[in-house]
Amino acid sequence: MTDASFHDGREAPLNLGAEDGDDLRVISTLTQDAVFPVSEMTWHPSQRRFGLLLNRFRWEDKDAATRRGRPFERVQSVLVFASVLTVASQGIDRSEKDLVMSLLSVDFEPGEDGAGQILLTLAGDGAIRLSVEAIDVTLKDVTRPYQAPSGQAPHHAE
Repeated sequence: MTDASFHDGREAPLNLGAEDGDDLRVISTLTQDAVFPVSEMTWHPSQRRFGLLLNRFRWEDKDAATRRGRPFERVQSVLVFASVLTVASQGIDRSEKDLVMSLLSVDFEPGEDGAGQILLTLAGDGAIRLSVEAIDVTLKDVTRPYQAPSGQAPHHAE
């Protein structure tokens, strides 16, 4: 019998912020392949906030799950963008209430004085573009992890 090591401990729920392009790339990596129904997108123009309730694949746990031969996990997370001036989308039918989307990436296209465009690229040619005054993004896990329904880690052809 051996003592437990640091690596044996469970990770705490994520609670991250992004204020620049490098930070946003970390959030993009952690939210890749997150799925969410169209009904879980919220835009509050008066508060200049856009949010998504995601079912996020736990990429940070993938290697540990593989090593231990245990199921891969997902967790519900809230992804919130502040300082949003406008929201536009393409390839999304908001009237299709059962539509489930998959987030592929979150990218920043800089403008002047820290402003710019945040592009959320979705599977199936969908996209959401946020015009922002600055990068001000939070990602927070809001439930306990649960077994990924597919039992598989997401995979993309090279």
